[in-house]
Amino acid sequence: MAEEVFKEALSEIIKGESGIKKVILVDKSGLTIAHVTKFSYYPVDVESIGAIASAVFGASEEQGKNLQIGELEIVTSEFTNGKIFAASCGAGILCVITDSNVNIGMVRFLMQKTANKLKKMLEDFLAAKPFPSSEEGSSPIKDVLKGFDEDKL
Repeated sequence: MAEEVFKEALSEIIKGESGIKKVILVDKSGLTIAHVTKFSYYPVDVESIGAIASAVFGASEEQGKNLQIGELEIVTSEFTNGKIFAASCGAGILCVITDSNVNIGMVRFLMQKTANKLKKMLEDFLAAKPFPSSEEGSSPIKDVLKGFDEDKL
């Protein structure tokens, strides 16, 4: 259910500019939280791309700290046939994969706009209390079996 809420936010980005192919949200360790794709036939190993984007962002962030040039806003990697953008959104990294002639200003605008929303969503998601644990010595299976005669099991 939480993944669907994140996908809605990511969909706002992918719908905002025709050159955007895929949007991925990962945590700071590189684990994929959610992703959306414009084209079903666009094959990408989402887990690997997200992990690499997180690592590149983290390395760039560390580089900026060492040089004392401020907070990292966005990492842009430009290739012959496309671009990859990565930006922080609190506890996560927002990664956008585009074609080569995308409107860079629009991508940056969409990422900044959605990053603020995702930051709040991630804070709320991570602050949510886990399901209450069963009583000590109890489990759902044990609870079901309580109604049966132990001698017949």
